[in-house]
Amino acid sequence: MKRFSGFFGLVLFAMSLQANAQEWTALSDDQREVLAQYESDWESFSDERRSRLALGAERWLSMEPAQREQVRARFDRWQQLTPERRAALLERLRQFRELTPEQRDRLRTRLRNVQRMTPAQRDALRERFRALSPEQREAALQRMRERARERRQRRD
Repeated sequence: MKRFSGFFGLVLFAMSLQANAQEWTALSDDQREVLAQYESDWESFSDERRSRLALGAERWLSMEPAQREQVRARFDRWQQLTPERRAALLERLRQFRELTPEQRDRLRTRLRNVQRMTPAQRDALRERFRALSPEQREAALQRMRERARERRQRRD
């Protein structure tokens, strides 16, 4: 029963956050300051978008100045990308989110391993990849897809 009441409390809390985000006046003064550019359009936003913006403003307000600067720099880089590049990155993010937690962990581990390599080692790895013919690259991708499919089938 205690677990249920904790879950119920969490659901009520989430609902109250969403309810609080429904009206512009329900936002804190600090949130309204962060979201000022949206004030005139606030009523036209969906409940979900209002909630996301309100939570985003809270996150922004909880950040240290150095963290805010990092976010600004990343946003500036994002803005400079072509629409095609943004779409490709969003698709990769969607694909990543569809992976199982184990698959995501494996990818993160591989990324950390590559990041630990010396610049010369990373260059050698890139050169090995570039040296592959398009057919070899496609074959390697196909093998990876087949292994992933087999792992999913074993898991299911």
